[in-house]
Amino acid sequence: MPKNQLTEKEVFELLQNVLSQTTQDSNLAQKILDAIRKEMERKRQSAAFHEFCRRCPLPDLKVETLKEVSQRFEDNFGRDLVDFAIDEEEGLLNVELNLPTGSLMSSIGINDLPWEEQELEPEVKIKIVPFPVVMPGDKELVWMLGRRETMTPQEGLRALLEVQADFWESRSGQLQLRKGAERTFPEFMQRVPAKLLNEAGLRRHYKDAEAITVMRRELP
Repeated sequence: MPKNQLTEKEVFELLQNVLSQTTQDSNLAQKILDAIRKEMERKRQSAAFHEFCRRCPLPDLKVETLKEVSQRFEDNFGRDLVDFAIDEEEGLLNVELNLPTGSLMSSIGINDLPWEEQELEPEVKIKIVPFPVVMPGDKELVWMLGRRETMTPQEGLRALLEVQADFWESRSGQLQLRKGAERTFPEFMQRVPAKLLNEAGLRRHYKDAEAITVMRRELP
């Protein structure tokens, strides 16, 4: 990154300073910051998705190849979020990623790119800071999450609640409910695709909560 280019954190700090000097309406200022953050996230999502498509191997349009490609997209972006349409005449696989913020579309042409997994990782570098979460009625069980360093804990909580609501309303979430899942936070943490959390600026380190361990001077 060029030395004179601001980081995302510096941009938000600058915006917060400017807004605090130009408006006394804290709710309006927060709405502006949230809107800018969502737009930046949308652009980051789009860039990561199109880069993933650009680097995705597609030697042919055979059934087994399409199954492999489909599995790779599900592993990276979540099950039931990706739709495919084959264009045999043009030799293309059209891909649509359905996100709460809208759909992203791209096409993959037949190519001779290698199948190595490391070649398919989206090139999006994210600095994450700790974001432990507990339930109001049981503060000794902790879910170890992470959030982008540009997000405050309150913004991280807001994003987590939004992802939870969006997940249960999605096709994947509705399918899980029909299969017997309960609309609870622990069930959500078990079932939500990691990609949905990542796109909201969050990261799940473990699916299960852990009890707090109290340090002692000596072992019992």
